[in-house]
Amino acid sequence: MDGEISIRAHYERFPATIKGAFVLRGEGRDPRQVRIEDARVIEVSGGGSQSIAMEPVTLEVAPHLDLFVPFEVPLTELGAGWYSLECDVVIDGVPDVVHPGDRFPVAWPRATVRRGPIPVGKSLDVSGDTVAIDQIDCAGDSIKIGFTATKAPTLKLTADGATVPVLDTQFDDATGRGKIVGYPLMRTQRALSIDASGAKRPLDVTLP
Repeated sequence: MDGEISIRAHYERFPATIKGAFVLRGEGRDPRQVRIEDARVIEVSGGGSQSIAMEPVTLEVAPHLDLFVPFEVPLTELGAGWYSLECDVVIDGVPDVVHPGDRFPVAWPRATVRRGPIPVGKSLDVSGDTVAIDQIDCAGDSIKIGFTATKAPTLKLTADGATVPVLDTQFDDATGRGKIVGYPLMRTQRALSIDASGAKRPLDVTLP
């Protein structure tokens, strides 16, 4: 936000719903007026969104006090994927869009998702730099790909020609070690392609 007000989200996950609250807090010396116009959950890869059923509300947010606005999100109509919360707000007459709270997954059917480690031990040549891919760790809601490089690369993933959305990329300049986190791999997918900006050619990994 603008440093004068924070909007967070705290929630609990239940089998069929998420229940929680948006938490508004004034961080400056003066009260702020905040209007929450709309709220929704959005699929992080652009797959769609679902509105959160709540009426628009205008609030006077006092300095250094938490103000709670409860919400509930049914999960039964959401497809498998990773989602985040998004709010349309107006703060002292100025519109803004905020993304409070952590992302959360809606699970893929267990039998459809690959699990376990896949050794790679190969490298990408990226503009004269070497990006060494160690292995792919497959879990029910994501994959984690460990790599080493001299600088942080911009990696892109595709499986059988379809984009695998990237959720996060981490890189430690001191050690040269990094990790990219993406959507899970399906059991039906036969090959993962790892590409990077400036690479001569992508690295293709056959999935066992």
